[in-house]
Amino acid sequence: MCGIVGYIGNRSCVPVVVEGLKRLEYRGYDSAGIGVVRDSKIEITKIKGKVAELQAAIDKSGIDSTIGIGHTRWATHGEPNEINAHPHANNDNSLVLIHNGIIENYSTLKTGLKKLGYTFKSATDTEVLSNLFDTYLKEGYTLFEAVRRGLNEVEGTYGIAVLSTAEPDRIIAAKKDHHW
Repeated sequence: MCGIVGYIGNRSCVPVVVEGLKRLEYRGYDSAGIGVVRDSKIEITKIKGKVAELQAAIDKSGIDSTIGIGHTRWATHGEPNEINAHPHANNDNSLVLIHNGIIENYSTLKTGLKKLGYTFKSATDTEVLSNLFDTYLKEGYTLFEAVRRGLNEVEGTYGIAVLSTAEPDRIIAAKKDHHW
C-alpha cells in the first residue's frame, strides 16, 4: 500500500518527510522516494527498497530543501524498481509528483501525450500525470489550474501531491474516490 508525505516550512523538509515515510512502513511497500524544489530545480532521490535505504541514498545525494514530497510505493503499474519508484517528473524536470491509486485511462492519455512529443521512462500511470499537467503549464495555467484541468481528463482513483519550479513555494494535493 502506498503512502504520501509532504512538507513546506522554514527548516529542511528531508528529515520530516523521511520520518513520515518511516511511520507509514507498517502499510507495506516495495520502493520509496523524495522530490524537492531547490534553487529553481527539481531534485529526486528514489530507490527500490526500504526507507532506511532511501535515507542512505539521500545522504549520498545531498538532496535538501524547505519544500518536498515523499512516497512509499506498492507496485501496480510496472515492476518494483528505481525507474518506476515515485516521484516522477515531467520531461523537462520542472514538475514532480507522487500518486496513490490507479489511473484507469492512463494508456489513452499516454498515447495522446506521445503524439504531442512527450516521452516516458517508466511503466507507471503516474508519469502520465506529470506530463499531462505539464501540457497545461505550457499553456500558461497556474500549477493549481494545470492540475485541476488535467484531473478533469483522468478516470480512476487517486491521491496526489505535486511540486513545480514554476511555483516553488506550493504543494498541490488532490484526491478522488478512495478512502486514503
